[in-house]
Amino acid sequence: MIKTDLYTEGQYLASHPTWHVEDSPWKAKQVLKIINQNQLKFKSICEIGCGAGEILRQLYLNLPDNIDFAGYDVSPQAIELCQSRKQDRLRFIMTNLLDDKEVFFDIALCLDVFEHVPDYLGFLQAFRKKGKYKIFHIPLDISVSSAFRGNILLHSWQKNGHIHFFNKETALAALLDSGYKIIDYFYTPYYIEAANQSLKANLMALPRRFLYSINPDFGVRLLGGYPLLVLAE
Repeated sequence: MIKTDLYTEGQYLASHPTWHVEDSPWKAKQVLKIINQNQLKFKSICEIGCGAGEILRQLYLNLPDNIDFAGYDVSPQAIELCQSRKQDRLRFIMTNLLDDKEVFFDIALCLDVFEHVPDYLGFLQAFRKKGKYKIFHIPLDISVSSAFRGNILLHSWQKNGHIHFFNKETALAALLDSGYKIIDYFYTPYYIEAANQSLKANLMALPRRFLYSINPDFGVRLLGGYPLLVLAE
């Protein structure tokens, strides 16, 4: 179901030597926001495609000490990066979470993952069974700006491994069609606030912020720059 060569043979690590560790505190902050906003009660969290494990480590540091954490990734390079982050209640497993039929968590995280998966609808249907609550962070690559600059989508395909592209409406439709019940969602200001943005992203920050302040949906459709965070059952 998941095309693994890019991740298991070291190509992704070569293109992204930090495996996005610098963005992890920001992403963990977004996860905590939607958890707190919806007053979720839970004792266990997993993450599929956990990468270097830093998002889970940040959550481990900021949540009560009665919660267990588990990170899953198919990449041996990613799991190697996770080793320094292991704790008594924080473990990492080199396998596809969807292949483990026995596990079930209170919260299952899928952060910037299913746009990489060839059969993303089959992936979503299987992932739905892995947790009571599911939290998704979904890049919204489709905008008027990206449509005019077709090389942006090609760059996202070639460098970041995105093989599907979404806007807010198609991202939510994919979840609904896969059997999810949407509880909450909001845009996240990734290209405004997250670390190590490109010069072009920094230049676009002001107009993106301005349009978003007037009309969030219009601003995101026009200039992009804001992924979607979704809480679902």
